[in-house]
Amino acid sequence: MRYLWLFCFVLLAGCSSKTTLDVQGHRGCRGLHPENSLPAFKRAIDIGVQTLELDVVISKDFEVVVSHEPFMNHEIALDVFGNEISQNNEKQFNMFQMTYDSIKLYDCGSKGHTNFPLQAKEKVYKPLLKDVIDFAEKSSEQSIYYNIEIKSRPEYDNIYSPAVETFVKLVLDDIFSKQIEDRVTIQSFDLRALELTKQTNDEISIALLVDENEDISTKLSRLSFSPEIISPYFKLLNQDTVKTFQDKGFAIIPWTVNDVGDINLMIDLNVDGIISDYPNRVIQLLRLKK
Repeated sequence: MRYLWLFCFVLLAGCSSKTTLDVQGHRGCRGLHPENSLPAFKRAIDIGVQTLELDVVISKDFEVVVSHEPFMNHEIALDVFGNEISQNNEKQFNMFQMTYDSIKLYDCGSKGHTNFPLQAKEKVYKPLLKDVIDFAEKSSEQSIYYNIEIKSRPEYDNIYSPAVETFVKLVLDDIFSKQIEDRVTIQSFDLRALELTKQTNDEISIALLVDENEDISTKLSRLSFSPEIISPYFKLLNQDTVKTFQDKGFAIIPWTVNDVGDINLMIDLNVDGIISDYPNRVIQLLRLKK
């Protein structure tokens, strides 16, 4: 079963790219529900995504928490009394210095996100990775895949997160405890996390995240192995780039593609998957193109 799901996506994409894309709900379904929340993951599953994309950080008591930042982002979070958190002091709400029972007290959805006017305003908390997996497995009638981003950075080590070795081990322990390793991709901008994942277990698919100010080939050359997936900022891609890397055996899954025109372009470029805050738009466009 090793990499079988990814092989199937790539093989089918070569035959009919319009209907076989791996549609990934970014942070669940951030355009419609608070990011990385159980309602967002439930909506993504109901829409029909194949893969839940999510981020993880580590709490003081070494729980794997689903969150994009290792602190309470002022754009989405209220403090435990329901007050606004300012941009100037958000990093004082450091989750690596909080136990999970404290983290769970913060409302990360009622405020809403100014960049996502369609997003429901609802009181939600940051769930644990293992709870998201349990929730998703019970909520879907089909097998759900997971694209898990390890949010480590060298400058965060032992301040906002544990040493990267510990970080990777904690994440992999949760994955293997749930016996979903054949349906997981580990992604990261941090090459250390990808190298450690590869060294620890060769069965898990790996995606190299490439930021908008980075070069795909240059970053790829810094890895000691070839990942299964290259996941760049979508504007780094054109027809030649996609074909060149696919011909070398890589699946191409860009992030974060939200506008209809950009989604259409990525479909026409024959990418292998699309990460979107609005997976409903991707699925609707795919249906129209049948």
